[in-house]
Formats: sequence, C-alpha cells, structure tokens
Amino acid sequence: MGFLLESCTLKPYNQEIIDSCQPFDCDHPDLNDFFRNDVENYSAELLGKTYCFTLDEDPSIIVCAFTISNDSIKTTHLPNSRKKKVIREIPREKHMRSYPAVLIGRLGVHKDYRNVEGEEDNTGKQLMDFIKSWFIDGANKTGCRFIVVDSYNEPRALRYYAKNGFESLFSTEEQEREFTGLPDEVKLSTRLLFFDLIVLAKE
Repeated sequence: MGFLLESCTLKPYNQEIIDSCQPFDCDHPDLNDFFRNDVENYSAELLGKTYCFTLDEDPSIIVCAFTISNDSIKTTHLPNSRKKKVIREIPREKHMRSYPAVLIGRLGVHKDYRNVEGEEDNTGKQLMDFIKSWFIDGANKTGCRFIVVDSYNEPRALRYYAKNGFESLFSTEEQEREFTGLPDEVKLSTRLLFFDLIVLAKE
C-alpha cells in the first residue's frame, strides 16, 4: 500500500470528471491536450478506456490518469533476435504467432504529485504497479501476457518505463523504423516497449 491506494480513489475518467475537476496538468502539452480534449472521443470510438485517481482530501484534483486498450504482440512482425527475447519465458509448446497484450495508450502523473513526501516509491511507480496488478489478478476476465506501450521517444518517458521493467520491442530505432514500414528519414516520435507479466504472476 502507498499514497495512491491509501489516499486516492480510482474512477473512470469521463466528461463528468473533466467538468468537475481542476485541469489535469502532467507537464506535457500533448498529454494534457489528450486528457482535456480527446478522452471522450477516444472512448466513444471504443479505442480505449481511461481511468484516473483523484485525491481523497480534495476530489477535484486528478493525481494521475491512464488509457488502456486491447492489443497483441505479433512475433511474425519482429526480427528473429527480438522474437526470441519476447518469448524467452514461454514454453516451446505454447509458442504462437500472436500473444495477448494490453496497450497503455496514455499515462500521466500530475506534476505536483510525482513525489509525495514520506513515500518510498514515486507516484508513477505506484501507478505502474497498480496497472500491472490488474492484469495478473485472478478476477481478470481475459488472458493478458504482456503490457505494451508506445512511449514518447523522449528521455524522461523512456527512463520511466525502463525503471519499471519495460524493454524495447526493437533493439534500435533503425530496426523499429524498418519493421514498422517508416521511411528512413522519419524520426520516430514514439518507441514500442513491452513488459512480460509472467514475472509477476510467478512471484
């Protein structure tokens, strides 16, 4: 237990939250714009579900928010070396062409609540631990082996996911560009990362 679970409440992030809460500011213009203007359309098109934690002592404050949707890792779309890395913990008799995953589409923590005094783990780690726990919980109604994220190709974001155990789906930007069909001159704005939930399920 930590600040997030002891002092905050999980809620669906919807228009009612947007209208009743203070503007959510995670100090990233693109994320702020998504959480302010795009969440409802995203949800209405069934492209993702967004949730948030609000502060119990002041429910108008959104501490953090995230959007998730169904996804998969298709090993047929990976170089052999990366395919071996992804399936290294999967018994050979269970090998498939595609593995179930959940995609973190957006994730942000309010700039004023990233580090809470007295907490061993920052709020971002607590949030990621919470998301991981959702998909290894026995009550989860569907199989989900991996968490994948299309992270901003920015040092802070990549560092955050690395600290939380995520690995790059492709070894280099050049490889990712080649296998996703992007021209060489295009700079990757995001990087595909994954986390194998089996390491938690076996604990």
